[in-house]
Formats: sequence, structure tokens, C-alpha cells
Amino acid sequence: MMGPGILFAHPDDDIRDDAMLEPACFQDLHLDQIVSALTADYEEYHLNPFFYAPLHRADDVRYRQEVFEDLRDDHLYLIIRTFAKEMQSMRQLLSRAEKNPNTYQNKGWFLEAARIYTEAIQSLADALSKCSLESRGFLAMLTYLNQYSSSEQFISLAEDITRLSNELAGVAYTIHIRGNEVTVCRNVPDEEYYQEVADIFSKFLTGPGTSDKDTIPEQREMSQVEGRILDLVSRLFQNEFSHLDTFQEKHAGFADETICRFDRDIHFYIAYLEFISCLKQKGLPFCTPLVSETSKEICCTEGFDLALANSLLSGNRSVVPNDFFLQQEERILVITGPNQGGKTTFARMYGQLHHLASLGCPVPGRTARLFLPDKLFTHFEQEEDINTFRSKLEDDLERIHTILNQCTPRSIIIINEIFSSTTVQDALFLGHKVLDQVIDQDILCIYVTFLDELTTLPKTVSMVSTVVVDDPDQRTYRIERKPADGLSYAMAIARKNQVTYEKIKERMRS
Repeated sequence: MMGPGILFAHPDDDIRDDAMLEPACFQDLHLDQIVSALTADYEEYHLNPFFYAPLHRADDVRYRQEVFEDLRDDHLYLIIRTFAKEMQSMRQLLSRAEKNPNTYQNKGWFLEAARIYTEAIQSLADALSKCSLESRGFLAMLTYLNQYSSSEQFISLAEDITRLSNELAGVAYTIHIRGNEVTVCRNVPDEEYYQEVADIFSKFLTGPGTSDKDTIPEQREMSQVEGRILDLVSRLFQNEFSHLDTFQEKHAGFADETICRFDRDIHFYIAYLEFISCLKQKGLPFCTPLVSETSKEICCTEGFDLALANSLLSGNRSVVPNDFFLQQEERILVITGPNQGGKTTFARMYGQLHHLASLGCPVPGRTARLFLPDKLFTHFEQEEDINTFRSKLEDDLERIHTILNQCTPRSIIIINEIFSSTTVQDALFLGHKVLDQVIDQDILCIYVTFLDELTTLPKTVSMVSTVVVDDPDQRTYRIERKPADGLSYAMAIARKNQVTYEKIKERMRS
């Protein structure tokens, strides 16, 4: 039976098979960019599915949040990183051993991998026992580590490693080379001889910086001659090398399944924390959200689009945070205002916050109280697909019809500029119909539109993207909770792009 997990409150829980595929909402919300960036250095752990699969119970979310909170301790974080590095070394040795044609070098690497593993386990158990752990995940893992490291199986492995290592350390031999003939024989200790050899070769030493550690090459595959010499040595020391054979047979697959799972799963936390650390260093806030399966009164202060922030900060550009809240019977945020004013970014931020919160991750914002949905649906504008033989309006209707048929009162829907290809009257009529169904099912929704009339429907809250009062050409990228004002600032955009009536006439004359 599998031991405790660091990702799931219940040991038998794991990601579902359908989580292997990227969710449909990812591209619209730019979550694909976020996951791609934060998993780039951790490909060997196959972390993507963990970021695809949201949790649906608030207690499961809290389980991960506790682990993230424990990992705020820099000392604990360093302990985990050290353990992960040792486990990585162990896997690399085992992998190289499988591909190496020299039998006894393979077995030697196998022994070394086992030694690294046992020392990593003992160090981790010892270090964790000295930490002030609060999370259920780490406390359960510490209990398991203590039980496992004192188990008969583990003790036998550690004792066999020590015994065999000592035996092999005592293997000493001499090589005689005469022409093309190489002879290997048991070594007879002779200190005077050692000193004589050392004196002869001392002139090749390059200086005080040279040491055993400097000159010992990294573990590499043996040459054909070296391999042949090792074979001859194994015949001289049959007893010791037969123990090496026995060790590998006895301890094949020595790594514990729960430990290996911990090593993989803990990188979910490491990858996310590494990704947001540079953003935190730039002063952007992250918080642990309060998550509820029932309350739809949500709020966030100083939230921001994580993908955009990552992109902007690489160019040392600033990020504009935004706030929102829904209270009592409010369910729908209707966002209006001028083009290029940050409405779509706000919608993406809203979706990212809810998805990241459902993973148990800290979210981009100063404070947050969020709903835990059963599924996130998005409807963003798409290029017309000539292969479907459908108009853009037909495509919009087909997609939103599918979403409304699948969603439940626990779903969240994010709609961005739907029905923009039809007339204002038709867009208004269809927008009413869509929001009527959203309202009837009591669904949380964000609706970005150019139709001010939709802000007056029941359960809706109007939010408007703003411009600098004295200079409408400049967007503030602030989205404020206030009545729609019907101002699209089209003339400001026209002036900015030099397509006003006067500019066009001027160009025609020239």
C-alpha cells in the first residue's frame, strides 16, 4: 500500500487520467504559458498534469496550502532541495549503470547509487525531525520516514552497503606492464615502494592546488583496457566481487515507492515557488487565498495576470494590479470600456486566480477569497475556421451553447468579446439570452463586452477600464467598479493611429 503523499490528503489519490491533457481553458487564460515556464527546468518529473488537474474539495486545497506555508522556512526549503539533488544523483547513476557494457563497473555504480539513497533518507529524516513542521503533508512524511528508516528492509540495505564498501576498499592490486603484456596480481603493501613511486611522479604535479579531489575524474565509463583489468581483478578477489553480485540481486529496486513519489511530487511546490520567487523579489504580492466550495462572495486586492507579469518583468516594465469583489447575490462582472484598456487581461487574471487557487498554490494578489469551481469554461474570440464552413457568429453560438450545456451552478464562465461579428442589436439580444441562463443557474461569470446595457441585468456588477482624465490617449489599465459610461474613446485611438478625418485628408492631398 502506498504511504502518505505530499500532494494529496488521501494516500490513494492521484491525478486522473483525463488530467494528462491540457485543459481547454489554458490557452485563453495564458495558463499554458505559465505552466510551460515553471516546468521548463523540471522535465524529468513530468509535472504538467499536476498543474492541469484542479482540486474540488476545500480541504484538499488546504492540504497543499499548508505545505506551501511550511516551505516558507528557508532552512526547510534548503533541506528539500538538497534531498532532491541527492535523489537526482542516484537516478543518474542507476540510469548510466543500465547502459554501461562493463558488468562490474555497473555493479559498482549500483552500490554507489544505493549508498547515496540511504544517506539521503537518513539525512532527510534527521533534518525534518529538527524542523518546526505544521503541515499535515510534511508531518505524515516525517512519520513515514522514521518508520521506513528503522525498518528491517532499510537497515539491512544500509548494513550491506557498509559491509561491502569496506570489503571493496580493501581490494589492492598491482599492475605489471611489459610490452603488450599486462599482469595483475594481489598487492603486497610496501610503503617504501609507494614513496618511491610518489617521488618519481611528484614532478608532474602542477602546484599546491592539486589534490586527490581535483585529480579524480568524474565517474565515466571505463576504456576497454580498464575494463579488462577490472575483469582480472575480479578473478583475484572472487569472494569480494561475488558479494557485489549478491548485493545487486538482493537489493534490486531498492528505492521505496513512497519516497520516490515524494521526490517527484515535492517538485510541484519547488517549481512553482522558484517561478514566483523572481516576481516576489520585484515586489509583486502573492497570498494564500481563502477557498470555499459554497460561498460565492469572492474578492481579490492587487491581483494581476501572472503570465503578463512574467513577460513584463523580464523587460523591467511595471505591472498594474486590480481589485474586484462580489457580495451577497452578485455573481457576474460585466467589463466595459475603451479598447486596449486591460479588459481581457483582467478576465485572464480572474480565471488564473481561480485555477491556481484550486491547485492549492499561492495566487498573485495581496489578499484573495475565491470560489472552488467544478470546472472553468472560457469563450474567447477565435479566428474564423474556413474548414468548418460556419460563420463567426455560428461558431460563437455553437461554442457558447456547448458551454452552457456542460456548466453547473459550481462552474465559472469567462466570456470575452462574444458576438462582436454581428450587429449591436443582435449582440445585445444574444448577450441577454446567455446571461439569463447564467443568472438562472447562479453561476459565477465574467463578461467582457462593448454593450453597456448588459451591466444592468440582475446579479451583475459593472466594472469599467479607465483612461487618464486629462489625456484619454493614455490607458491606466485600472478596472474600476462603477457604472458603464458609454465612452469608448474611439477618437483617441484614431488620433493615436493618425486615422482621423483631417489626417486622412492631409495624406490624400499629399
